Amino acid sequence: MDGFEYAPTRRFGLDYPLGEATPGLAETITVAPGIEWVRMPLPFSLKFINLWLIDDGDSWTIVDTGLPLPETKSAWRTLLDARVTAQKPLKRVIVTHMHPDHVGSAGWLCHRYGAELWMSRLEYITCRMLVADTGREAPAAGTEFYRRAGWSEKALETYKSRFGGFGRGVSLMPDAYHRLSEGDEFEMAQATWRVIIGAGHSPEHACLFCPQRNILISGDQILPRISSNVSVHPTEPDADPLEEWLASCRKLLELIPEDCLVLPAHNEPFTGAHKRLEHLISGHETALARLRARLAKGPATVLDTFVSVFGRAIEGEELSMASGEALAHLNYLKHRGEVAVSQTAGGVSLYNLAHAALPGE
Repeated sequence: MDGFEYAPTRRFGLDYPLGEATPGLAETITVAPGIEWVRMPLPFSLKFINLWLIDDGDSWTIVDTGLPLPETKSAWRTLLDARVTAQKPLKRVIVTHMHPDHVGSAGWLCHRYGAELWMSRLEYITCRMLVADTGREAPAAGTEFYRRAGWSEKALETYKSRFGGFGRGVSLMPDAYHRLSEGDEFEMAQATWRVIIGAGHSPEHACLFCPQRNILISGDQILPRISSNVSVHPTEPDADPLEEWLASCRKLLELIPEDCLVLPAHNEPFTGAHKRLEHLISGHETALARLRARLAKGPATVLDTFVSVFGRAIEGEELSMASGEALAHLNYLKHRGEVAVSQTAGGVSLYNLAHAALPGE
């Protein structure tokens, strides 16, 4: 789609240099020299994921891969079989983090085209761990985690029936990988890129920044119109991912310029990174303030806090992510001594403002 006439737009303080243009299935848009934007479908509320096909001169690189759906594989075959040759192979598949919409087709691509997998260590190991849960019964620790959050028996049964589904969205992972670490530098698209690691949304999320081109491939670490889920999970119930997320946002404020072109995993490429990062930080600070105000009125279960944290009641398909994110905000306050936790006779956790945090004291 080179030569396409774009109509830049501006929304809520962010600039979208390509406007509303998006590539169709098995099509690309060149967003910078050697960097092609690929868009694959998702069967979720988020309907698409952005992926990046990189021309390295003597080889190709892919950043993020999409789910291993038939239409995704067909689109990749159309795109790659016209480009990849023995003289110019697919050299590597870089995955920003281990969520299935990003890593799902990585193994298939690596095996089909003989490419290396590049990921951070915690993302690779966590992915392999979650894939290994496929076929297992839901562990008691997971059931108790959601019971403490106040889930109904019906919701707990749904959790049990769906446990292990992660592996069904991930193709067979390679048995070896190339590790990405904070500050690593490597050549891609005839320029030097640096790895910036974030956390909170996933364990060790890799963003890729090119100072020479002033481009950031951000994965889910910065999205222009939605906020990435920041959750506590049953495997680490006392975790403090919100602190990790806020620290990652502040780190990116220091390391990338406001005018860099951000290539996000969802929505369109944009500029205005600092405005967006500041908005993400203030959004969570606002949710924490509302949560403190709710707890000042009396004890609350995790489910009781949804309106305070999200501004609305949540149930059904969103219950798991909402519980995890509400817990992230509650754990943030607990780790700072602002919240105390007790248990009902039925084993449900009740969150109260700690004495020292009570208004007027």
